[in-house]
Amino acid sequence: MIWFDLMMAVLMFLFGFYFYCSHGKGANLLTGYNMRSKEERKKYNEMEMCKSYGKRMMIMAIPFLLGAIIDSFVSGLGCVLAWGIWIFLLFLLLLERTKKEK
Repeated sequence: MIWFDLMMAVLMFLFGFYFYCSHGKGANLLTGYNMRSKEERKKYNEMEMCKSYGKRMMIMAIPFLLGAIIDSFVSGLGCVLAWGIWIFLLFLLLLERTKKEK
């Protein structure tokens, strides 16, 4: 379980780092955003949006690091807690995205 937690942490961090350093090009990977017209896209600052989402995704790697530490003491518990926290953070990210799009 420790390796699984660590690999998820690395994966989340790398996705976040890609978004942060993409200079707005990562916006094409956002669900539904790539289907908007050019006029609608001009309403958003893609560079700032990617940096914001990138930071959030890098933060979403932290529960898996903590999960790896917990799993070294109680196998499986850290993984379950990490996924629970990650799902909560994902929900918060989706709420923030919905508010920004209105």
